[in-house]
Amino acid sequence: MMTARRRRTFTPEFKARTVELVRTSGKSVGEVCRELDLTETAVRRWVAQVEIDGGRRDGLTTAEREELSRLRHENRVLREERDILKKAAAFFAKETTR
Repeated sequence: MMTARRRRTFTPEFKARTVELVRTSGKSVGEVCRELDLTETAVRRWVAQVEIDGGRRDGLTTAEREELSRLRHENRVLREERDILKKAAAFFAKETTR
């Protein structure tokens, strides 16, 4: 039975070095992953993202992903603020009619 791996985070520099190692070493992704104790899924995602950022593959670039994340957060905050204002307006409208 396999145990779940604890989620780890890696610096952009580490990811870039790992992708470069995959590209230049002549080793398979699996071999590099075993040597560095990484999951193949993560490394394959890093390689794909580098290809997207370099224009060699379709998809959202890193900058676009960051912007999308920021905009989604901003949208969520604005919706919450709007809902609060709606409730406040309804409350004060009810108070003024009394």
